[in-house]
Amino acid sequence: MITKPTIDRIMEATDIVEVIGEFVQLKKRGANYVGLSPFANERTPSFTVSPAKGIFKDFSSGKGGSAITFLMELEKFTYPEALKWLAKKYGIEVEETIESTENREEENRRESLMIVSGYAAKFFHESLLDTDEGQSIGLSYFKERGFSNETIKKFELGYSPDQWEAFTGQALKDGYQEEFLAETGLSVKRDNGSLYDRYRGRVMFPIHSFTGRVIAFGGRTLKSDKNVPKYVNSPESEIYHKSNVLYGLFFAKKAIREEDNCYLVEGYADVLSVHQAGIENVVASSGTSLTVEQIRLISRFTKNITILYDGDAAGIKASLRGLDMILQEGLNVKVVLFPDGHDPDSFVRNFGTNGFKKHIDENKKDFILFKTDILLKEAGNDPIKKAEVIREIVESIAKIPDSIKASVFIKECSYQLQIDERALLSELNKMRSAKAKKDGQQGFRTAPADEPQFDEPEVRIERADEFTQEKEIIRLLLLYGNKVIDWDGIANTYIGPFMIAELSDVEFENTTCKVFVEIYRREVENGVLPDEQYFIHYADKEIVDLAVNQIATKYTLSENWYEMHKILVNDEQVNMKATILGAIFHLKKQKVGKILEGLRKELQNTSAEADQEILLNQYMHMKKVEKTISDYLGSVILK
Repeated sequence: MITKPTIDRIMEATDIVEVIGEFVQLKKRGANYVGLSPFANERTPSFTVSPAKGIFKDFSSGKGGSAITFLMELEKFTYPEALKWLAKKYGIEVEETIESTENREEENRRESLMIVSGYAAKFFHESLLDTDEGQSIGLSYFKERGFSNETIKKFELGYSPDQWEAFTGQALKDGYQEEFLAETGLSVKRDNGSLYDRYRGRVMFPIHSFTGRVIAFGGRTLKSDKNVPKYVNSPESEIYHKSNVLYGLFFAKKAIREEDNCYLVEGYADVLSVHQAGIENVVASSGTSLTVEQIRLISRFTKNITILYDGDAAGIKASLRGLDMILQEGLNVKVVLFPDGHDPDSFVRNFGTNGFKKHIDENKKDFILFKTDILLKEAGNDPIKKAEVIREIVESIAKIPDSIKASVFIKECSYQLQIDERALLSELNKMRSAKAKKDGQQGFRTAPADEPQFDEPEVRIERADEFTQEKEIIRLLLLYGNKVIDWDGIANTYIGPFMIAELSDVEFENTTCKVFVEIYRREVENGVLPDEQYFIHYADKEIVDLAVNQIATKYTLSENWYEMHKILVNDEQVNMKATILGAIFHLKKQKVGKILEGLRKELQNTSAEADQEILLNQYMHMKKVEKTISDYLGSVILK
């Protein structure tokens, strides 16, 4: 268990904008920062970070909280894991009240898999550097490929000894459990139940998570035997889903943000060589087909992708259709071809950083125009094939959500395909119309042939919250609970304790609100006045969500609003007495209203005169209470 002084040091050091900025591209807007949600697929930013409050709020998914909550939501960290990640980032030594249990008895399964993978990365890296076999086979291979000691260390490259149980035997000896060795794919189970090493005699490329922890491996054989697969990759596991991972992204994300562009290559060696050349905004799909999840990972940092192909014509054509989904996600795609016999790895090693950059600048081409050129060359003078090319190109353009951008490509392709622009626009609108009908969209309009069509805006209807008044109390406690009262007749006390005392006769119905008020009351009784940071960093996620939802707002008023429009907006702090007492008595009035409704129903269902008389007396009493509250509310608000 991490000690409280350590937690306090971590909280003090943590800059929420800096932390979240490692995962989401943020732009300053007024006092806050905004970006695209990492939890939902969106094209309009609804993700907000408030540095003043130390919170984030994602209005698409409803998630919110502190930097710790963000890490727990995004990376599925436990609370201690998130604290340790922040401690490592800010160079804070973690003190624990009991000895760390990293020796195979972790509190959850996911962390156990992470620990085993981290152990394996260290084992393979040390085998590469510290053993004769590793140095003569693995290290010599990496050196031949031109990788420096710094690159080998940074990417934790390794070597798995060419023995059946070198890794597995050592891991079991060190106390790691068989089930985790097997589930991560590091070891394979024989028919008799014993384990052996999966990656025997291979150089190892650890695959890192978004936060830098090793979650999987790629192992390359150095043998020439054609019956031995060149690469063996980790199987899917609880911590590794290959469709959600890009090799090198952990090391590239900062550069991608700064350059506002991401180079996409195919293999591990491409990433290593290009990165080593000082071009760090490079990632790889690791030989798998690009997925929507991987594209959305990139879109957190930039809207610009440059795909670097190795010149293999067959491979390029096979990947063209799959790349349409990049357009569908609203990203800008450029393509660069390298000369025959070269891939990004060999080209940058032969021509250096400047030569590599120059080649990209001189040869990059927009994906649509690149695709048009490739397919036209293949079609030749065959009119049937050319018609198929036209249709395929328009299909790609139809996937672009930005209508202005789509119309520009239509114009360019019209010239390149030598076909009337209106004919292409007509075909484009037919495709969009067919898609709209297929998707069951409502309110679709047919645009004229010379006008790209626009998506209809989504209309959201929000239901009223029956616990609004209870949540308003929570909001006021969070924002003003530690402010001193200076009202007529009431002074020398804080708003929080005053509200808690005034609400002692009110039973909260919403479970989380009820727990919140009980926590607040308990802390006040212990002589502590909890502020918003106390609840933002509370261990119970439901309490954190409640707190963040009450103090986060999607909209902020422009500082020059009055100057522009001469419209004054009421400030609830001007008359705090009305704000606080109004909220308290509105809640009480609501509770009284529910009691009256219950009494009315009982009166309707009761036939005994004695019972009716009792209920009627109770009803009349509550009506008087209701009127008293209403009169009081009127006098308070008007004053």
